[in-house]
Amino acid sequence: MAALGTPGRTFRALLRELRYMSEATGRPYRETPAYRYLVKAFRAHRVTSEKLCRAQHELHFQAATYLCLLRSVREHVALHQEYHGKGERSVQESAGLVGLQLPQQPGGKGWES
Repeated sequence: MAALGTPGRTFRALLRELRYMSEATGRPYRETPAYRYLVKAFRAHRVTSEKLCRAQHELHFQAATYLCLLRSVREHVALHQEYHGKGERSVQESAGLVGLQLPQQPGGKGWES
């Protein structure tokens, strides 16, 4: 996982991932328990006048970890839908799947005879 960034940026990214999830379910993301929990937790752990707020840093790390999980799951589902086996594929379809092209036969089919 890369650098954490700011808590506000992490919070907005989490909300974006919740919107992606809600599009799949058809339910508004603001009505989900995850949204209510995130808002409540981020409001409870705002930056205070303390020099070091361990709970705020811990929440930010956990939120960034959860964000990484949500992104990974969304990308996994997208890749799974694209590359999941749909039965037997032809050689040409398999080659196109990995970005290759088959050589063209001179004369088309039956040119051997």
